[in-house]
Amino acid sequence: MPNDLFAYIAHRVLAAIPILIGVTLLTYILVEGTADPEKLLQGQRSDQASLEAIREKFGFNEPHWKRYLSFVTGAIQGDLGRSLAFNFDVAEEIKNRFPATALLAVTALLIAVFVGVSLGIFSALYQSRWQDGLAGVVALIGISFPIFALAVFLQLIFCVLLPWLPVTGYVEERGWVALILPAAALGTRPMAEITRLMRSSMVETMRSQYITTARAKGLSRFQVLVKHTLRNAANPVLTAIAGSLAELMAGTFFIEIIFNWPGIGKLGFDAVTRSDPFLLEGTVLVAAVLFIIANLITDILYSLVDPRVRLK
Repeated sequence: MPNDLFAYIAHRVLAAIPILIGVTLLTYILVEGTADPEKLLQGQRSDQASLEAIREKFGFNEPHWKRYLSFVTGAIQGDLGRSLAFNFDVAEEIKNRFPATALLAVTALLIAVFVGVSLGIFSALYQSRWQDGLAGVVALIGISFPIFALAVFLQLIFCVLLPWLPVTGYVEERGWVALILPAAALGTRPMAEITRLMRSSMVETMRSQYITTARAKGLSRFQVLVKHTLRNAANPVLTAIAGSLAELMAGTFFIEIIFNWPGIGKLGFDAVTRSDPFLLEGTVLVAAVLFIIANLITDILYSLVDPRVRLK
């Protein structure tokens, strides 16, 4: 590994540490301001003696700085506490839910890449024609439409008006057909971004001097497209694809709630509705860590594609 690349990766990793500390602090503050764990455990008409006993048992009567350090220390050791509402180990439950979230995000990314790259190439090859305009409209709708509204719209079309697909459910219950709608809804926005970027990169590449030279040498349009245009136009698109990882991880929370998908996002929603502090802290922290890792991977891939980034 080149020294400049290693130094760049080390710099990005160190830069992520204060961000992670800030996330843990903000998570703790938000949870402390919204959750009411004593009443969750004892009921809305709890007497004062029972509430004090609960605070003593779970450490809610300790100073905030001590509770925050306990939260961070436990998180470093992989201990996120125990859910008060559902009585399960938070870290273990998140581990069990992660495959569902990963399956949804990866499938959505594959759909976004396949459709986005194909539409981008199609749009660039038919530049300034009606095919180009149609691809542009599709990309514009994908970027403009809120993801939760798009999910509900797809449910209305393909589950109610045309009952072809299940409204909710997981692949273990309804088969792989249950993955189609949530993955399509989640992948629409990154698909639109990849389409626009692929088109602009293709158009710019096709106007380059070496493309004109390749055509003058007698190469066919297909040979020029595969050997020269796509290879050089793919670099910025690869960066956009990597950047879509973080966006997909954020979008899974809305999709999982709408489609009742048993992932980390649905678990976080259950934590909010039940005012479960340990579960809420755990899901938010894990989601933030995944988001930071996705951005770190994006930065590293970007430095590999464009070495000039490492020299800044």
